[in-house]
Amino acid sequence: GTPAAIIAWLNREIVAILHLPEVVERLSGQGAEALGSTPEEFAAYIKSESAKWAKVVRESGAKAE
Repeated sequence: GTPAAIIAWLNREIVAILHLPEVVERLSGQGAEALGSTPEEFAAYIKSESAKWAKVVRESGAKAE
């Protein structure tokens, strides 16, 4: 239960940092790209990816050791 105002503030600060030229350059040098989405977009992405990879694991028959 983090308050919405705190989440919004953190998101603004993190997005600003991700757009700093030195951060963009460093991430790019490592083959990464920061997207800087909203908390809602990120939650939707995580939900989508979790469902996708859960299906892959299920269909592959992979088991945790």
